[in-house]
Amino acid sequence: MIDKELEKRDKRYHEGPLKKALNNVLVFILNLISYLPFWVIYGISDFLYFLLKNVVKYRKKVILENLSYAFPEKSEQEKNEIADKFYKHFCDFTLETVKLYSMDEKQMDKRLKFNGNDPIFKYAEEKISIIMLGFHYNNWEWCSSVQSKWIHQVLMIVNPMRGNVALDRFIAHSREKWGGESIPVHKSARRAIEAARRKEPIALWLAADQTPAANAQFWTMFLNREAPFFTGPDKIAMKTNQPVFFMHLKKIKRGHYEANFIELFSEPKNTAPNEIMLRYVQKMEEIIHETPEYYLWSHRRWKHQRPEGIELTV
Repeated sequence: MIDKELEKRDKRYHEGPLKKALNNVLVFILNLISYLPFWVIYGISDFLYFLLKNVVKYRKKVILENLSYAFPEKSEQEKNEIADKFYKHFCDFTLETVKLYSMDEKQMDKRLKFNGNDPIFKYAEEKISIIMLGFHYNNWEWCSSVQSKWIHQVLMIVNPMRGNVALDRFIAHSREKWGGESIPVHKSARRAIEAARRKEPIALWLAADQTPAANAQFWTMFLNREAPFFTGPDKIAMKTNQPVFFMHLKKIKRGHYEANFIELFSEPKNTAPNEIMLRYVQKMEEIIHETPEYYLWSHRRWKHQRPEGIELTV
């Protein structure tokens, strides 16, 4: 949710009267769509796919440029095939995210399975908090439903939406209705440290592949290009010694997923600086190379250039 402090500090979060009215109408329509059956949802997705790919050509240049850097060994035909599959999945993901607003636990259990819970349950019983690192791959939004399965209080680290309070609330409801809590990224470190002091078992959940500011201090190679990363997960893990997990989300078939939780570090305090983030990037690359069409290729992930004086970590 957008807080007043953030809105005052950053004008991009401001919403004028006309824009607010239009945003409210849009969210009202999305609310109605969310109650449609899945067969209709996917019919809309098919139509959206045709529009985005063939008419709007949504971020086609960005998508193909990202694929060209990531897979220099692939032919143009192969990269175009990946782009086509990406458009199909992206439209499914978009409509599935809308559908999440009205989905109940029974529906979710049929469509999303969670594997690798045993070590997480063990940590919860010992009142040990964990850090879960995901990324923008497959349907990460549906994974907010994990709160209905876990003992840990799930804290989802989010970037509040700019200039659209209604949509921000719509998405927040979809995420938090399972019992989890959305925490703005600028408050995440403080919340995690407070929980560690209180011995409150939390699961700090974040997509750590988001793009920080150009002056970020940690840069490494990601899909054959220099890219900056937030170092918050690394710093929080080392300070609190909370075990670090990685989520590998697989798409089984249309509208059906399987989330696998992999423990990366049980004693983060014993790791070298940036070791956690480097391992995280490595795991992402392994998965993306396996099935690339499910990554968010339309994101301008590599829009910054590494400033002079900041070394590349490899």
